[in-house]
Amino acid sequence: MSITEDFLSSSEEQEIVAAIVKAEKETSGEIRVHIEEHSDLPVLERAQEVFKMLKMHKTSARNGVLFYIGVKDRHFAIIGDDGIDAVVPYDFWENTKKTVIDHFKANNFKQGIIAGILQSGKQLKHFFPYNGKDDVNELPNEISRG
Repeated sequence: MSITEDFLSSSEEQEIVAAIVKAEKETSGEIRVHIEEHSDLPVLERAQEVFKMLKMHKTSARNGVLFYIGVKDRHFAIIGDDGIDAVVPYDFWENTKKTVIDHFKANNFKQGIIAGILQSGKQLKHFFPYNGKDDVNELPNEISRG
């Protein structure tokens, strides 16, 4: 197994996907998690590259959110699309990022990701509320790997 496959068990991944589904019941925002072993790029630059690779900029409200994790490099970033950046305060992601990193420091990776996802859904609902039965899931909820 690779380092990214060992990072989370399949049951932990299922719990994370369930958290994405739950968070997306709070907001029309679209949340994805991407895990990879290593990148030579700075973490934010790589996260932006993955964001585009996953076509997260194609949502109708431009409200995609990416949790990027570089396992070997111990890198983490959370980024949102232009629609989010246009309406939220500049430090919008700081509390979520701190929550995730605090869990990561204690080697609680699954719990950190889940806490960050759920917190994101709650924060985003003020700017991008859930549209009920008319809300379309525009992006897959599964964890992607690089």
